[in-house]
Amino acid sequence: MSLGRLIERLAQLVPVLLGVSAIVFLMMALTPGDPVEIMLGDQHVTEEQERALRHDMGLDLPPHERFVKFLANAAQGNFGQSFFHRQPVMDVIASRLPATIELSLVALVLALATAIPLGVLAAVKKDSWLDRAATVTSLFGVSLPGFWFGILLLMLFAVHLQVLPVAGRAGYESEVAPITHLLLIDTLLRGRLDAFLDALSHIILPAVTLGLPMAAILTRVTRTSMLEVLDQDYVTFARAKGLRRRAVLAKHALKNALIPTVTVAAIETGSLLGGNMVVETVFGWPGLGRLVVESIFVRNYPLVQAAVLIYAITYVMLNFLADVLYTVLNPRVRL
Repeated sequence: MSLGRLIERLAQLVPVLLGVSAIVFLMMALTPGDPVEIMLGDQHVTEEQERALRHDMGLDLPPHERFVKFLANAAQGNFGQSFFHRQPVMDVIASRLPATIELSLVALVLALATAIPLGVLAAVKKDSWLDRAATVTSLFGVSLPGFWFGILLLMLFAVHLQVLPVAGRAGYESEVAPITHLLLIDTLLRGRLDAFLDALSHIILPAVTLGLPMAAILTRVTRTSMLEVLDQDYVTFARAKGLRRRAVLAKHALKNALIPTVTVAAIETGSLLGGNMVVETVFGWPGLGRLVVESIFVRNYPLVQAAVLIYAITYVMLNFLADVLYTVLNPRVRL
C-alpha cells in the first residue's frame, strides 16, 4: 500500500473520532447529576466557594464552549484534570491501562487458541459429534451474559472450591518493580515464579469470562469459512496432486480461511476493551474499564471522555490493521 493511500485511510478516521467525541460529550452533559454537588457531598460550603470550584473544574462555561475547549486540548494530547483524582487525566489512565491491556491480551490468546483449532476440526469433521459439540458450545458461549457467567465462575472456583482468588490483580506479596507494567511478563523478567503463578491465578477467571464469547464467535466464523474454502477448486487440485491432508489444510485452506476470522477478531478485540467494563467491575480488576464505570457514577467528565476516545481510537486502528493483514493473507486484496 502506498504512503498516499495510507495517509488517506488514516484521514478517514478523523470524522469518526469527532463523532464519538460529540456523542460522548452530549451523553455526559445530559446525564442527571452535578459533579460539584457529588464532590462536595454533605460538606457545608458557601456559594462563593462552590462557584470557585465550578470555575476551577471548567463547569461554569456553556456546553458548546466546553466541547470546543475539550477538542482543542485533546488535539494537543491534553485531556485536562480528573475532577476527583486531581491529577492529569492521562496520568490516571496510564496507571490503569496496563492492567486492561494485559487482561485483553490473555483473553485474546485464549480465544484464538481455542477457536481456530476447534473451528478447523468442526469443518473437517462436518456433521460429526465434534462438529455438533462445537456448534452447541459456541451458541452457549455467545448467549451467556458476561456478568452472569463471571459471577457463576466466582461462585464455583473462588467461593465453593476456593482454588482461585476472588478479585484483584495479584496479592501484596507478588508486587514487583515494573518493567513493562504487564504483571505476568514482569514477574518472569524478575525471576519471581511464585509471583507469576499468583498473577496467573488472578487473571484466569476474568480472562475466561471475557474470552469465551469471542472464542464462540470465532469458532463459528472459522468453521463456516473453512467449509467454503475446502470446496474450492485449488484445494481439490492440491489433493489430486497427492499432497498430504495436513499439508493441504495448513498451506492452502487455512491461510485463505483465516481472512474472515481476522476481520471478526479485529472487531472483537476492540470490543474486548468496551466489554471489559463489566468484567473488571465483577472481578475487581484494577483496569481502565472499572475506572470508567467509577468515573461515570461520579460524573468525572474529562476522564470518561478521554477513556472513550481511547477506546474509539483503538477500535478503528484495529480495524485498519485487519485491512492491512488482508494483503498479507491474500495478495490479491488491495486497500
